[in-house]
Amino acid sequence: MSEPRQHTEVAVGILIRDDGALLLSSRPEGKPYAGYWEFPGGKLEAGETVAQALRRELIEELGVAIADAEVWKVTEHDYPHALVRLHWCKVRAWSGEFEMREGQQMAWQTFPLTVSPVLPGAYPVLDWLQAEAESRASLRR
Repeated sequence: MSEPRQHTEVAVGILIRDDGALLLSSRPEGKPYAGYWEFPGGKLEAGETVAQALRRELIEELGVAIADAEVWKVTEHDYPHALVRLHWCKVRAWSGEFEMREGQQMAWQTFPLTVSPVLPGAYPVLDWLQAEAESRASLRR
């Protein structure tokens, strides 16, 4: 019997502009699912909290700093290369200029998304975010 796969803990930032647009970036060459679109973030290092990991990853990947991050949802996704537990954090404030430090692309998106393909693990969260956006829109009517 094989050993159960260990989860890789990942902090994910859902950066939301004042107009409700969401930031997605493409996965750089050399990584699994290169070219797929995702929310920025990365693996927790030993001893890091989700907020600390997200703060570090956003500086490393995008060149922006966030003050704090609070986990909104936690999901799991089983990719061929890794079983991941995704800690999703909504981020509404950051400082600095966006720099794509890993050669990736970025795009601010509203629904329906215009970028594809999107990393499969993001679909449940995109569904929740779209439902929230539709609920807000119906309240304004």
